[in-house]
Amino acid sequence: MTSLADVSRRPVLMWSRRAARRRGSDERKLPLGRQLALQALLIVITFTVLFPLVWIFSMSIDPRGLFRPDGLNLIPPGATLDAYIKVLNQPTSNPISFIGLALNSLKVAVFTSAIAVGLGITAAYAFSRLRFRGRETLMIVILGVLMLPGVATLVPLYVFMNRIHVDVAGLDFNLRASLVGVILAICSAQLPFAIWNLKGYLDTIPHDLEEAAYVDGATQNQTFRRIVLPLATPAIAVTAFLGFLGGWSEYLTVYYFIGGNVPDWTLSIALNSMVGQYARNTPWSEFAAFAILFALPVSVVFFFFQRYLVGGLAVGGVKG
Repeated sequence: MTSLADVSRRPVLMWSRRAARRRGSDERKLPLGRQLALQALLIVITFTVLFPLVWIFSMSIDPRGLFRPDGLNLIPPGATLDAYIKVLNQPTSNPISFIGLALNSLKVAVFTSAIAVGLGITAAYAFSRLRFRGRETLMIVILGVLMLPGVATLVPLYVFMNRIHVDVAGLDFNLRASLVGVILAICSAQLPFAIWNLKGYLDTIPHDLEEAAYVDGATQNQTFRRIVLPLATPAIAVTAFLGFLGGWSEYLTVYYFIGGNVPDWTLSIALNSMVGQYARNTPWSEFAAFAILFALPVSVVFFFFQRYLVGGLAVGGVKG
């Protein structure tokens, strides 16, 4: 009898061969005129994307602190990395370092992503594979929550969590005024998207693969872990990355929940605090350096998971 491990590998091999056949049949040379037009379009898009980044980098190494470059020169006169050094040591006048801010942002981003994906994949599997009373109604409710703007749920979450006071094992804090409350609040917005995104992908996975595993004696939990999860890796990667990005860059929820509690500040709060009144007293070189350092971890995560993200975005729209 075929082992469960063989059954779990079989779908991946089938999908790989099918994708290879599609690529072989779809690849054909484009006419020279269309190739040149596409190349020109890509150059324009590349310039549009890179120009703001070059602008910000030029500001970050300019010791004059200008709010914009005074020319098209990439390297301004007297270029220096002092702004980066100052930001890494202490980006604001508050007693918290860049590393402390980054760790708080990392906690929010990682836990938000993990909770959203962990709960989202199990709920998506239930909605995709199980038939139970109230299934359609629950899906409509989740869709309704997904359509609400984040600001609409901010005040109810603030009031609700502000009433929860935790005093356990030496821990004494208000849930609202903590990173735990921030993570839960952000998860409430990320979870509906995770469920819908993952359910749409799970619907494209053939039921025959799970039925073959059932014939070989696998339970539903084993099928979920060894068949469904490996095939859903691209969709999970996309959802996890978007959850990480949402937690890393979230500002409004952190601002209203944390407030003046400086030790729990995140990078987004510190970056906003560098803007002077009416932007007149803003140290623009330090602000630009902070913005680049703020975006760098997200870029690293994206490039690390790039092959999974591209696969999830491309295969998610293909059935069969």
